Amino acid sequence: MTHITHVLADKLTSLSWMMATAESCTGGLIASQCTDLPGSSRWFDRGLVTYSNAAKTELLGVEPSLIAAHGAVSEEVARAMALGAIYRTQARAAVSVTGIAGPDGGSDAKPVGTVWFGWCIGGLVYSECRLFTGNRQDVRQASCVHALQGLIQRLPMAA
Repeated sequence: MTHITHVLADKLTSLSWMMATAESCTGGLIASQCTDLPGSSRWFDRGLVTYSNAAKTELLGVEPSLIAAHGAVSEEVARAMALGAIYRTQARAAVSVTGIAGPDGGSDAKPVGTVWFGWCIGGLVYSECRLFTGNRQDVRQASCVHALQGLIQRLPMAA
């Protein structure tokens, strides 16, 4: 994980960009990985842990009707979370994660391990769903890695 964080730090620093996280099922794990790196204050603005639906609405501006219509674990909510993080921070890049880490809470339509990701990079929003296996910690760790790798892949090259 440290290698991923170093690569992310280098890319964001070369762009002179800050990033933010909007996390649900990872509970701040992504922000923790970022801030474990010395000097992260140069490229990491803040992390918002929005575990409850109310927190998603209050801190990120996710419309309650969006959550009611699609569920908290959905593409629509992941995208809204990423946008909300951009609108409410100094960041130019944001990643959001909302999912079902388990061991319970899943359904046929959204089994345990279902995780939606959102990335907002320079005003463009990307989203993706993954299904991870393993226990709760495995799902959370895999989500963290995927979120950071996805951010790295989507960042522009420095000028």
